[in-house]
Order: sequence, then C-alpha cells, then structure tokens
Amino acid sequence: MKMWGGRFDKETDLGFLEFSSSASFDAILYPYDIKCTRAWMGALGEIGVITGEEGDSIARALDRVLDELDSGSFSFLPSDEDIHTAIERRLVELAGPVGGKIRTGRSRNDQVATDMRMMVKEACARVAGSARNLQSALIAQAESYIEVVVPGHTHLQQAQPVLFAHALLAYVQMLTRDMELLSTAADIADVLPLGSGAIAGSGFLIDRQSLADDLGFSRVSENSMDAVSDRDFVAAALFAFSMVMIHLSRLAEQLIIWCSQEFGLVRLDDAWSTGSSLMPQKKNPDGAELVRGKTGRVLGALVAMLTMLKGLPLTYNRDLQEDKEGFFDALDTVEACLRVMEGTIRTMTVDATRAAECLRGGFMTATDLADYLVSKGMEFPEAHRVVGEVVALCMREGKDLGELQGNDLQAFSELIGPDASGWTTPEASVARRNIVGGTAREAVEAQLKAARDMVSGGANPV
Repeated sequence: MKMWGGRFDKETDLGFLEFSSSASFDAILYPYDIKCTRAWMGALGEIGVITGEEGDSIARALDRVLDELDSGSFSFLPSDEDIHTAIERRLVELAGPVGGKIRTGRSRNDQVATDMRMMVKEACARVAGSARNLQSALIAQAESYIEVVVPGHTHLQQAQPVLFAHALLAYVQMLTRDMELLSTAADIADVLPLGSGAIAGSGFLIDRQSLADDLGFSRVSENSMDAVSDRDFVAAALFAFSMVMIHLSRLAEQLIIWCSQEFGLVRLDDAWSTGSSLMPQKKNPDGAELVRGKTGRVLGALVAMLTMLKGLPLTYNRDLQEDKEGFFDALDTVEACLRVMEGTIRTMTVDATRAAECLRGGFMTATDLADYLVSKGMEFPEAHRVVGEVVALCMREGKDLGELQGNDLQAFSELIGPDASGWTTPEASVARRNIVGGTAREAVEAQLKAARDMVSGGANPV
C-alpha cells in the first residue's frame, strides 16, 4: 500500500523501489513511531476527527502491531517503503479503513522527524549511562592504586612523576565533558516537530503543546519549514558520540602503551585480551586496538551527516533519509566500545614494582631541582640553565640526579646544599604538588571524592 500514487500512471520500478526503501534499517524506529501514532490519534480524537469507537479500534490494532514487531512476527512487504508505511499498512489490515484516518493532518516528514528526535534523546541518555559506568571503573582502579607513582610523559618522553590514579582521573574528566555534550545534544533534540505537516503546518487545530507533553518533549517547534528539514540534532548527537570515541581512543592508546613489554606498567585480564595464531607467548590488547580503530567509523558518520546537510534547500528532501544508517551504526559502535573499555579497565592490574623501575632514569625531578634553586633565591631562567648543565653531567657519567653527591651539585651553584637531595626523589616531587588539580596524594584524593560523589549522584546526567 502506497501512501501516494493517485497521480501516477505507472507502477514504481522495482529496482528503484528497493533503492529508495528505508524499511530495512529504519524498522528500529518502530517503538517511537507507534508511540507517536498513539499521541496523534489522541490529538485527532480531541478535535473530533476520530471518534471514541474508532480510537478504540485503532488502539487495539496498534497494540497488535507492537506485539508483532516486538516478537519478530511482523511481516514486511516489498511495497513497504519505510517503517511508517509498514505500520500504517498493517494498521489498516487490522482495523479496516478507519486505520487510515491516522494520517489526517500528518505527514511522514513531521512524523519521522519526531521519531528521530525521540530516539536521539534516548540514545544520548544510554551513551551517558555507559560513560558513567566507565568512569566508575576508572575511579575504582584509581582508588586501588592510589600509592603507585609512575612516569608522566609529554611528547612520549618522561617528564615528571605522577600518581597512576592522577592519570586515570584525567579520563574521568574527559568523559565528564562528553556527558555535557550528550546533555546538550539531548536538549537540542527536545523539540516536538509533530504538527508541522509536510511543510506548512497541519491543517487541523491540533494542541501541539499537549502532544509535546504526551511524547515527553519540553517545547514545540516554532517554524514548520525548519522543523521538517532540521537534522541538526542528529549532527549534535554524532558530534557528542565522536568526542566520546576520541577520548576512548586516547585511553585505548594509553593502555596499549602501558601494557607493552617496554613499559610493562599494566597487565590486561585474560578475559579482555586475545592471543596470536603463530606466537604462543603473545597477549594482545585487541579490545583497545579495535576501539581505536572504530573511532574512525563514528567520525565518518558525523562527516557524512554534515556533508549531507550542507546544501539542502528548504524544506524536506529525500537526502534526509541518510540521517539514519550512520547514526544507528554510530550508536551501536560507541555503546559497544564503552562496554569493552569498561571491562578492560575494571579487570586490569598495575605492576607497582615495574612502575618503581621506570622511575629510575629520565631525570624527571629536574624541574624540582630548579624549583629548589628558586626557593634559594635564584631566578627560574638561571635555575633552568644550571639544572640543564647538571643533567648533561648525569648523562655523561651515566648517573641519575639522585646519585650525585653534594660536592658534585655544589660545583654548579653555591646555593645547592645537602637538603637538595630531598627535592629530587619521585615521591617528594609528587608530594610537593598539593594544589587543586595537582598530583599530590591529598589533591588526588580530593579529585577522587569529587568523582565518587558525581558518579554516585544517582540520576543519569542526560
């Protein structure tokens, strides 16, 4: 059953019908489409277009359609152009011609826009919930390894010692920003387009605010031409998903580095690793690698969405059908990646002995020695130069900063006294950074408390 065709003399080419059909992928929208149809039926009933008896008949038929779709027994026909067509076709089969009344004053244009907005709102909440689970895993591991000091890096070169917990909590912050983006995307989607018709607004005096209340929207669209052609909310959600994946990819890369033999800081659980078909000794971080790789596919969905939107004239154009497959795939991908990273993080172990070994060498407390000289009255640029010369000596003699004797150091500056050695241990370096956001134990414990309070706050952030 076509929703159109009265002015056509020929049947649609079957190949073109297959090319243009979206039923194979937009069937996922059926719960939203049925909910949208119920609300529209109620609105038509309030203005007398549908009688009470007709509404009861349609409602019973919708219940049957929903049961069939839920159970997988619903039969799609080749003529079903999309999920909306399929549901209306089955509705008429079950309720008779009265089922067709449901299309009164409504277009697929405002219907699909409503369905997609409902899904995007729910999708953002789901992704935020999964992100919060990953935050919980990161926080738990940070608490478990609060004592462990590891090398911190810039440019992948050893820079300064930090608490391992401090490094993990950096990713908690990234995910917090992601949840803010998800919340914004959900808010952008929280506008009801239903009642906009195909372009000019419905020809029936529907109470749109009542519709919005029924469907869980906080506000209604203010311009029908914009409402039916707007997919900015999909782009906003895809951008939020992309940022989640960017941060997951960064975390994945960090794990891959940490669990390499050269670093050896982290061991992944067997349940979240794989092996080699040739080399028996291998344990590969395949989950992290796949997350890193799948990031490109989510970013691709965002780019495809933006490219599709960039040249569209007002109002609805069939191009907008392309908003769905990429979004559906991106949603599945980001949720799966969050689950994998949560499991990987929650079960990993940290080698504290290896961490201590990695702290030797690299001159990571050189800045602390410069700070020591500043505390004795030297200007920092001069202190930077002096310590650079000290490091050069260490490199020539194959020593670490902590191995230099007092006389060795005093040769560079008379300001260097015996107490300088108390500034050049990794533990002392970490302890001195007791500032908000710093890596000292007290500062990290404050971060942990704030993170725990946020995660245990209860309500989903979106």
